[in-house]
Amino acid sequence: MPTTVNTVAATAEDSRPGYGQLLRTPGAWGFLLPGFAARQPFAMLTIGIVLLVHHTTGSYGTAGIVAAVTGVSMALFAPQSGKLADRFGQSAVLLPGVLVHAASVGALIAFALSGAPLWALFAAAVPAGASVPQVGPMVRARWAAKLEGSPLMSTAAAFESVTDEFTFVIGPVLATALCAGVHPAAGLAAEAGLTLVGGLLFAAQRRTQPRPSRGSGTAAAPHSSALSVPGVRVLAIAFLGIGAVFGGMQVSLTAFSQEIGNPGANGLLYGVFAAGNMLAGIACGAIAWKSGPRRRLIVGYTALTLATSALWAVHSVPVLGALGLLVGLCIAPALITGYTLVEKLVPATARTEAFTWLTGAVALGQAAAVTGAGRLADAHGASAGFVVPLVGTALALATLVALRSRLSPKASGRIAARGSRSGVGHRVPVTVD
Repeated sequence: MPTTVNTVAATAEDSRPGYGQLLRTPGAWGFLLPGFAARQPFAMLTIGIVLLVHHTTGSYGTAGIVAAVTGVSMALFAPQSGKLADRFGQSAVLLPGVLVHAASVGALIAFALSGAPLWALFAAAVPAGASVPQVGPMVRARWAAKLEGSPLMSTAAAFESVTDEFTFVIGPVLATALCAGVHPAAGLAAEAGLTLVGGLLFAAQRRTQPRPSRGSGTAAAPHSSALSVPGVRVLAIAFLGIGAVFGGMQVSLTAFSQEIGNPGANGLLYGVFAAGNMLAGIACGAIAWKSGPRRRLIVGYTALTLATSALWAVHSVPVLGALGLLVGLCIAPALITGYTLVEKLVPATARTEAFTWLTGAVALGQAAAVTGAGRLADAHGASAGFVVPLVGTALALATLVALRSRLSPKASGRIAARGSRSGVGHRVPVTVD
């Protein structure tokens, strides 16, 4: 019997459906389109804060600290938001969340423009970060609920990574263009508006949200934390390194553009970096991988560490753009593999929370990175800030190598996981329309 199951899983992997078949999933477009608009906070919030606070204070260090407070607040509250969404439903969490977020960002803008003290900026930054809607994890949880046991799950993980990175292509460029061409606060104002409209539209799509675990009668303990799974803890630590790349690149590219007297180059350079991530994500979703996800994760982080190792030594816009593209190409495989592993490691009743732990880890790493890179850029120039992505990814790689055994799911409860060479455990063969 195990041989038969393994053969089915291998066959499903080799003939894995593509993006076209994924997007024909009934009801998918109903949550994908509003979800795209509501994801913009993660792409626009940090850079919007950095640009506004630097404009009002003249310090990248101060701007980085305010952005870091927002990121830390998001990292601490995001998993709790995910846990509540698993228990009570996504709409019940989203509706009050987007309202609080829009109001908090509005307060942050008002305080910054009025020259309020740093503590006032912190007072607005905390609820702004805590209320960032976790739409990306919620969309991933909707895919997981719809595609349970399907070979399309790996394709869905790649598609979500591409969508995330597409927002990182659009978000920073849009925020930078609005801040430079309209008003220093325009980037944050647009972020709040997109969050409010997109979040409310996404919350209205109740038919596609996973069934709340409260009162569902499932055998799994609905109140147990996804962080109790060892593999989730390892992935969360590793994703801190991804956040270090995002945060370090945002601040350092902004400082570099200021140093060369061309602030508008920041949006272009970061857009190229994010475009590399998006292109790699598209490619990852189209490949039927023969190697296991754990090996792919370590290889991905090794490549990312090597790619970030030369950033600090570059002083040319074209060379920095090319190297940023390479760094972006190395991020997507690591992100996709990590998110795909969650489907194998965590029961369905805790998936939204598990996804938010990873998203929160990225935010926490980003917060630490913008603080460190901002201080280094103020003291030693933009080149010093580029050391932050290298240090973050190197530490993440060391953690993965040391704790790689914890990324293998337990045999019990995850049928056929051992027989699958891809990032998805095909527990039951299904027919995919």
